[in-house]
Amino acid sequence: MRMYLLSDNDDTLMGMRMSGVEGVVIHQEHEVREKLKELMQQDDIAVILMTSTLLNLVRETVYDIKLNCPKPLIIEIPDRHGNGQTKDSISKYVKDAIGVEMK
Repeated sequence: MRMYLLSDNDDTLMGMRMSGVEGVVIHQEHEVREKLKELMQQDDIAVILMTSTLLNLVRETVYDIKLNCPKPLIIEIPDRHGNGQTKDSISKYVKDAIGVEMK
């Protein structure tokens, strides 16, 4: 099983490549949707890492995948600017998925 990174910047991709994670740098909403669709068809992709910037472009699509598909696991990672919203998105996902609000 493999991990794959969807990033909006080269720095994050380079760091992940050093740890053996493949990925791609993309910027447009349609590119993100196309790549997600492609990755969903690959049985060996277990985890998709996405920078916060890209996840924000397709948030509803990602939540739909998380709630309705057993794999891959999609994980939001902070972008290089460290916007600090990752905790909030995890809390929203838990609330949407099981109805429990995290503080």
